[in-house]
Amino acid sequence: MNEDNLLYLVLAIPPALIGFYAQNILKSRYAKACQAPCNATGAAAARAVLDSAGLQSVAIERVAGVLSDHYDPRAKVLRLSENSYSGRNLAAIGVAAHEAGHALQDAQHYKPMLIRQTAVPLASFGSNSAMVILLAGVAMNVFALVIAGIVCFGFVAFLQIINLPVEYNASARAKERLVSLGFVNEAELPVVKSMLGAAALTYVAAMMSAVSQLLYFVAKFLGSSGRRR
Repeated sequence: MNEDNLLYLVLAIPPALIGFYAQNILKSRYAKACQAPCNATGAAAARAVLDSAGLQSVAIERVAGVLSDHYDPRAKVLRLSENSYSGRNLAAIGVAAHEAGHALQDAQHYKPMLIRQTAVPLASFGSNSAMVILLAGVAMNVFALVIAGIVCFGFVAFLQIINLPVEYNASARAKERLVSLGFVNEAELPVVKSMLGAAALTYVAAMMSAVSQLLYFVAKFLGSSGRRR
């Protein structure tokens, strides 16, 4: 095994293991929360959270898929998957309230969310172009292209980093509102906390993976280009 392969494994294995663990516990905790009934649908809980913050203008729509829930800050629309929209269980209201938390962030100009919205197109460009630019820079021995490729992938890593405070804050808002509005009692709250915590861990794994890959690119491509100069 050469040094490049060893470096890649050292950097890639920990995030991969954490990601595998996070996905598995999320499935387990989500399934458990789906089995815990409540008196309201996820859509009703989300509507109450939004209305409690004066966001009656934010619409709620049903979308296809499983855990395809998201808030669209451009359209000011909360989109919930089937279970999150019509399910009467702790998973539904937990996920729906979390997404409503993003709408609250948007309305209150929560800075990390504003930064994330700015970073999304840059990260999209970086994920599509970074490797091409890197390889072109190394092949042509153009140091500026290598730097440009690494910067492009840096946008991807930055997006994953800024995701963390955004997601954790949305979950905190969701838990606080669900309790204050009476959708969850103290006995039920740990189930919601456990599920949202597992979801947050998937973002930690994604951040670690992106940062590890960025470090690998810096070590491999920047180092090799520097030696060729």
